[in-house]
Amino acid sequence: MKVTLIPGDGIGPEVSAAMVRVVDAATGGTIEWEEHLAGSGAVDAGHSPLPAPTIQSIRQNRVGIKGPLQTPIGSGWRSVNVSMRQALDLYVSLRPVKSLPGPSRARYEDVDVVVVRENTEGLYSGREHEAVPGVVEALKIVTRAASERIVRYAFEYARANGRRKVTVSHKQSIMPLSEGLFLDAARTVAEDYPFTDVEYVGLDNLVMELALDPHQFDVIVLGNLDGDVVSDMCAGLVGGLGMVPGANIGTKFALFEAVHGTAPDIAGKGIANPLALILSAELMLRHVGELAAAEKVRAGVERVLADGSVLTGDLGGSATTEEMTDALMEAL
Repeated sequence: MKVTLIPGDGIGPEVSAAMVRVVDAATGGTIEWEEHLAGSGAVDAGHSPLPAPTIQSIRQNRVGIKGPLQTPIGSGWRSVNVSMRQALDLYVSLRPVKSLPGPSRARYEDVDVVVVRENTEGLYSGREHEAVPGVVEALKIVTRAASERIVRYAFEYARANGRRKVTVSHKQSIMPLSEGLFLDAARTVAEDYPFTDVEYVGLDNLVMELALDPHQFDVIVLGNLDGDVVSDMCAGLVGGLGMVPGANIGTKFALFEAVHGTAPDIAGKGIANPLALILSAELMLRHVGELAAAEKVRAGVERVLADGSVLTGDLGGSATTEEMTDALMEAL
C-alpha cells in the first residue's frame, strides 16, 4: 500500500521520521511511503506552497499523512492546510481527544471526547476582501448540503463506535440565518438516528461546560471556525496538542496530520515530541483496515507513557525524539 508522506516544516521532518519508524515496525514494512513537499519546504525548493504533484499523489494513493505546515501570519501564502482540505473535499476534521497514562499537565482524567468539525466552509474558509481602505469583509458561507453531511458523519461515527450521544453546537441566537441553517440541517439528520441521544448546545455554553466537566460529552459536531477553537480547547483538557491526533476525511481521500505547530524554536534540536503524529498514524492504520498494527501502536504509546522513564521535555522528561522513538519501538 502506498501512502503520501508530507514531512512538513519546522519539527515536521523529525516527528515524521519517528512516525515512519514506528509504523514500519508495527506493519512489518508493508507501507510504501511516497514523499512530497508542501509549505515552506516546497517554497524553499522553488515550488509553490502546494505543488500539483503533492495533491496528485494524494489523489492516486487516496491516503496521506503530514507533519505541521507553516502558514505565514499576515502575508505570504494562503494556508496550505485549508487549500488541501478544499482541493480534496476533506469535509471532516476528526479529532479524538482521549486521556493517556503517565505524567501530564491535564486537569482531568478519563476524558474521551470526539470533536467532528466541518472542514470546507464557514468563516474559516478564508474568503475575505477589503471592501474599501480600512474596511474588511469576511464571507461566511453555510450550505444545507455541507451541514447535513457533517452532522450525518458525526451520527454515523457515533453509531459505528458505540458512542451514546451527539452534541450539536451552534450560535443560532446571534446568526439566525447561517447558524440557523446549520441547526435546522442537524435536526433533520438527527431524525434518522432515533437510538442516538442528541442535544443542541450554544457555543458559549458548550465551552463553559467543557471546562467544568468534559465527561458529560461524547461526540461534538460543530462548524468550521467553532470546531477549530473547541478542538484545541479539548486537546488542552488532556495535556495539549502534542497528545492528540488529527484526521481530515472526505468521501474519496483522507489526510492525517499532527495538529500542533511547526515549533521553529526547537526545530533541528532533536527534542520534539513525536506522539501526536504517531497517534495520527494510528488513526490512519484504522482507516485503511490495519487494525492489528493500529492496536500495536496505541499499546506502545500507552506503555511508554505509563512507564514514564523516557519522555521528551514537554512531558516532563529529558529524552530526545530518537530516544523516545527507540522506547516506542521496544514497547511494540
